[in-house]
Amino acid sequence: MRLKKYEVPAERLRWQCDPGIFDFECTADLAPLQEFIGQARATRAVEFGMNMLNTGYNIYVAGLTGTGKTSIVKAYIERVIKEREARGEAFGLEDWCYVYNFSEPDNPLICGLPQGKGKAFRDEITELLNKIRDGLGQAFSSEEYKTQKQKTVEEAQAEQQKMFEEISADARRQGFVLQMTATGPVLIPMKDDRPMQEQEYLSLSDDVKKDLDSKQAELRKKLKEILETAGSVQTKAVERLQQVDKGIGEYTVSGLFGSLFEKYSDWPKVTQYLTGLKAYVLDNLELFKGTEEPVHPLLGVPVSQAMGGKNPLLPFQVNVFVDNDGARVSPVILESNPNFGNIFGKIERQFLFGGYLSNHTMLKAGALSKANGGYLLLSVKDVLMNPGVWPALKRAIKNQEVRIEDPFEQYGLIAPQGLRPEPMPIKVKVILTGDALLYQMLSIYDEDFWEIFKVKADFDSQIERTEENMLAYAAFLSGCCEECKARHFDPSGVAKVIEYSARIVADQERLSSRFAQVKDWIEEANYWALKDNAEYISSRHVQRAVDEKLFRHNLLDERIRDMIRRGTIMIDTEGEEVGQVNGLSVYALGDISFGKPSRITARTFLGRGGVINIERESQLSGPIHNKGVMILSGYLGWKYAQDRPLSLSASLCFEQSYEGVDGDSASSAELYGILSSLSELPIKQGIAVTGSVNQKGEIQPIGGVNQKIEGFFRVCQAKGLNGDQGVLIPEQNLRNLMLREDVIEAVRQGQFHIYSARTIDEGIEILTGLRTGKRKKDGSYPEGTVNYLVDKRLEEMAKRLKGFYADDKKEAAQDRCPQNTRSSR
Repeated sequence: MRLKKYEVPAERLRWQCDPGIFDFECTADLAPLQEFIGQARATRAVEFGMNMLNTGYNIYVAGLTGTGKTSIVKAYIERVIKEREARGEAFGLEDWCYVYNFSEPDNPLICGLPQGKGKAFRDEITELLNKIRDGLGQAFSSEEYKTQKQKTVEEAQAEQQKMFEEISADARRQGFVLQMTATGPVLIPMKDDRPMQEQEYLSLSDDVKKDLDSKQAELRKKLKEILETAGSVQTKAVERLQQVDKGIGEYTVSGLFGSLFEKYSDWPKVTQYLTGLKAYVLDNLELFKGTEEPVHPLLGVPVSQAMGGKNPLLPFQVNVFVDNDGARVSPVILESNPNFGNIFGKIERQFLFGGYLSNHTMLKAGALSKANGGYLLLSVKDVLMNPGVWPALKRAIKNQEVRIEDPFEQYGLIAPQGLRPEPMPIKVKVILTGDALLYQMLSIYDEDFWEIFKVKADFDSQIERTEENMLAYAAFLSGCCEECKARHFDPSGVAKVIEYSARIVADQERLSSRFAQVKDWIEEANYWALKDNAEYISSRHVQRAVDEKLFRHNLLDERIRDMIRRGTIMIDTEGEEVGQVNGLSVYALGDISFGKPSRITARTFLGRGGVINIERESQLSGPIHNKGVMILSGYLGWKYAQDRPLSLSASLCFEQSYEGVDGDSASSAELYGILSSLSELPIKQGIAVTGSVNQKGEIQPIGGVNQKIEGFFRVCQAKGLNGDQGVLIPEQNLRNLMLREDVIEAVRQGQFHIYSARTIDEGIEILTGLRTGKRKKDGSYPEGTVNYLVDKRLEEMAKRLKGFYADDKKEAAQDRCPQNTRSSR
């Protein structure tokens, strides 16, 4: 039987880009590409999301890595910003400062100020402190203040002295002397104008002692009253001094604060802070009477720090949390490490005397705070991998505020001296980049996801192979050459890059849009052009780059091929065998994928077990492969069991398979093996098979067709090409063919063949060389065809099985009959 009608000509095995469509000497003649190739859906979604200012219209950018997701988003952000700038729109940026909270020191207050005013406000408060120190220092060191203070003190002392003199004179008249001791005033009896000794007192009569004790008790009452009066005089003197101090402080401080109150009257948070600061100064005037805080003589730090770490001047420190001074446009923040602190901010601490201390000046802004009024770009994978970030990010977006929290508390631990700063209000457009699978998972399992990420920008990894897109590819290469500082491409080099772009997606009508891989080709091809001392990168340099990369990564492929050549892995590439066929699979190792043939054997025998998948029984088969094997029973029953039951047991096995098998691309090969075993027709071992099958016997397309063909070709090449070898593929996969030049050249020379089939009938004809045969009106098949032989064998097996069960039943009946007779007796 002639196989030419099924053979694929060499011209259809690869699409080749004609360099003649490029009207330039090299890519340096082209303007670098400003737009993005073939991503209209994604760019429209990004543009929509950027211009939607309503709540929840944040963007999820979905697509494979290397498709330019982040680059497109950043480019559109820059475009939106430039358009707003051209229209003269204000960007509404603000500076944000944390200040001391006088009512709750552990809850610092946040103040929003106009852009560029944060540092100015901080400097004004620092200058205010210096002025307060100078002003109050001068006021309290003036001669007038000293004279007034001394006068008040002397008046109080004189009044106290007079009271003590009166009580002392009264005591002397009654025979007592008033003496001051370390424990206070003491009344001692007198004798001969001198204090009485203890022995003298003890020698007195009881009546005299009783009289002295009575007088002493009366004098003590008077002394107590005088002491209380003296304390009251001292208290009043201190109050008068405090009033004087407060009056001087009020007079001095009011003038210094007045201008600030007037300047920041439109910002309530600032005026609240200034009001508290003024009250703090007036309540702590003693801090400002000197010019500097004293230093501890041993520890060498201010006394305030030595006494518990409390800085009395801390309220004057302003933390410029977010500083937009100098920013002309909205901020664009790309956070590559989105851990909790980098996103939401940090609370830093200072180790002092065995403990950790913190205050509002140690609060540091995160990416969300810095991006306020602008855009924040994050990788969703990195966000989800960092503990606690995703729930906190959702809360921040929904509540439109950033709350600085301690990671210790997030993990259920106790944080040393925890601060709870006031949340910062934000208005940020958050853009997540990730793959489509994560988008689906979040959409299904996170009920908040739809509310906060309402825009999906889906980036395709493939684009149409139109002349417009190919010219855009050339312009893209021009820009990459400039960016990578590489030699430019001539038209043949551009054509070769575009061809390999089509090979990446395994489609003659599409090109890859994963431009990160294209940049790798440029850099590697430039290396070989440099070694070749060529002026431009041509097709041979691109081909060399591809070949060298394959050589660097295909060690395992070579080892497997060598094992096949040496017979360790048993694969026949010539001759014929019954019930044996070479199937094809793809090994994907991340950085490389290659095809490998596998021997598939089928054995049929009498029984009703159906098709037995040995891989499944040994738990080495995946669910898709199991499904493919089950379909075989459906096809066999539909094809050959319309007038009788399918009496068949068949076993299928991937020989020398010691790991999991999945996918249905070998189901047609398995079916060919069963048909061969039933018909006892041998299958050509030089033709490998790939393709899945449905219950109607139609061969369905599969993936990795190029790798499978090339893998078997290299095996045949290693064992010796004989002109009869080839690969049978589904007809629907013809558009996916982008084979290597060496395979195509072998096909041209007749050393290797590619066959395509639409049905199992066509495929078995190719493999056996015998016509399949169409069913006649009476349900039979033409004699001498494959289907006739299969149908005849199944009919014989059905009769034999029926006869076997009939004889078995007869013997069983005979065995029961004597038993029944005996029981009746």
